Parts: sequence; structure tokens; C-alpha cells
Amino acid sequence: MFTINFLAVLVAALAAFILGFLFHGPVTGKLWMKLADIHPTGNEKLGDMVPQMLWNLLSNLVTALGVAIIYAFAATSPSLSDTGLWGAVLISLVVWLGFLVTSSSIEVIWMGRKAKLWLFECGCSLIVMFVVGLIIGAWR
Repeated sequence: MFTINFLAVLVAALAAFILGFLFHGPVTGKLWMKLADIHPTGNEKLGDMVPQMLWNLLSNLVTALGVAIIYAFAATSPSLSDTGLWGAVLISLVVWLGFLVTSSSIEVIWMGRKAKLWLFECGCSLIVMFVVGLIIGAWR
């Protein structure tokens, strides 16, 4: 039997949301805007972004729940059962590499997305997934 700590899932999702804000805003937002070819007009309003922010938060919740579910199943495996915190981090990194990196690479391969922007986003998502794994694993 496995259990999911929904409080850990919520905290992990909020942490992912906050990190996403920091990467695309005050910390590396200027680099991101340059890579994404975004030119702010100065008329942007936070209130106009609320729908996207809510969808982003929902996406983070689904991702954190997915990591928690995979971890809960994997934790019953003899090869991962005693790894605790680092097992969750390992799973989140496998999810990052096996799903996030590979599926988003299609945008570069087939859709003409800039490789530097893709690498930036991959780096951001690596850190986010590491933190999600830490939180899920810490509250096992």
C-alpha cells in the first residue's frame, strides 16, 4: 500500500510556481525575455496574467502529484525502497530527463524554437524538478 502526502504535493507545486516566477521574472527574467524575443511595452498588468498563472499553478500541481505517485509506487520496489529523500529526487530527475526534456525537444527539432531558449527552460525545469523531488521525498 502506498500513500500520497497531499500537503507535500501542494507545497511542491507552490515551490515550483515560485521558482518559475523567479526564473522568468526578477532573477533571470531579462535573459529569458531576450531568448524568447519578448519586448515589454510597459503596459503589462499582473491582473491580465491571472488566467495563465492559474493554469500554470494547476500544471505544477499535476506535475508534483505525478512525481508523488511515481515515487509512491517506486518506493515499494526493493531497488528503491530504502532511498527516501534521494529516491524522490532521482525519480523527479528521471521524469525531467525522460519526459520534460525529451518532449520539449520536439519544439526545437520540428517547430523552430530557439535552442538557447529551450536550454534555458530545461535548466529552469531541472532545478524545479529537483526541488519538487526534495519536498516530496522529505515528507514521505
